[in-house]
Amino acid sequence: MMNGDAMLKLKQVLIDKGVSLRQLAQKMNVSPATVAQLVNHNQRVKQQWAEFETNLARNLTALGITAPLKDLLKDEATGESLATEPAASAPKTKQDIEDDIMLLAKQALFPATKKHFSLFRDPFAEDIRSADDVFSSADVRYVREALFQTAKHGGFMAVVGESGAGKSTLRRDLIDRINQENAPITVIEPYIIAMEDNDVKGKTLKAAHIAEAIINTLAPLESVKRSPEARFRQLHKVLKESVKSGYSNVLIIEEAHSLPIPTLKHLKRFFELEDGFKKLLSIVLIGQPELKVKLSERNTEVREVVQRCEVVELAPLDSELENYVAFKLAKVGKKVDDIFDEDAFAAVRQRLVAVSRNKTSASLLYPLAVGNLLTAAMNLAESLGVPKVSGEVVMGV
Repeated sequence: MMNGDAMLKLKQVLIDKGVSLRQLAQKMNVSPATVAQLVNHNQRVKQQWAEFETNLARNLTALGITAPLKDLLKDEATGESLATEPAASAPKTKQDIEDDIMLLAKQALFPATKKHFSLFRDPFAEDIRSADDVFSSADVRYVREALFQTAKHGGFMAVVGESGAGKSTLRRDLIDRINQENAPITVIEPYIIAMEDNDVKGKTLKAAHIAEAIINTLAPLESVKRSPEARFRQLHKVLKESVKSGYSNVLIIEEAHSLPIPTLKHLKRFFELEDGFKKLLSIVLIGQPELKVKLSERNTEVREVVQRCEVVELAPLDSELENYVAFKLAKVGKKVDDIFDEDAFAAVRQRLVAVSRNKTSASLLYPLAVGNLLTAAMNLAESLGVPKVSGEVVMGV
């Protein structure tokens, strides 16, 4: 290696462009450590430097960084950016972000990191124990109340969100609220293990399976009738008996994006079961964005279902990012400025918001991705021996 002490101008340009060292290393097909040593410490590989330099220049150009490489590889003595104003992030897609952040899956704070920041618990660990541990933005509060009202008074609702958006947390919160308030609501959840939307990839959830789940939940001592006609008469009977005894019934299907179209169509018939004017069953579907596509008004096969179903999409944190982090840190007795510099959140947005070439943006600022990125950044800050997580540390993950 060839050693140097000052960082390169390239580092600030990468930060301005919203490109992490990990992303650059992936594109160059080299280790992140090799790129970090060059950018942070001007330590260059001795062997095949010319080939490395060509590889670097080609990938920087692809990222929209067009300044001459010889200038970018000079020492940044002043600490100022070459850019006179913040540059637009390099064009990237949601898939680019998912590929990058998925490498950070299941991050956990190292013991040394906890000691470094005087933490006794991981603030971003998924150890929600009660409703008090659930972050409530205006969006979350609406969905939370809508779910409860649907379960209590009837309705047909679909909650859609990206992986890590908090869908399962809201389902658990609904069930916990029903239990805590001792509400007369029976929750019916069919088993969805190995569920797929066709029988080639796995097992489809059919109307018969849903009927069986309802009967087993409401009348566990009854044997489920074998013939379809008898089974559905039995289903109607146990639902009527449940409602007459003062209970509401809510069917909750998680991973509902894997429901086949025929089952989605059949859900309309379940929803229309009634005793006089009284609806017997409310329905909540929870799934990833593919569910929204299946429930599109353009999908003529499920038009009758779409007309009866309220689709609610969980929004990313976006403007609530700082409030979310403050909420999580308060649970472990810390303030935001105990651990993070102000520019850390701008860097998080750089990493988790996709800006395409046509200037449209798509945010992946969801709790799981934010927690993973900040946890990795805290671990990196400890390893570097810096007191707080800065924007540079976030970009260096």
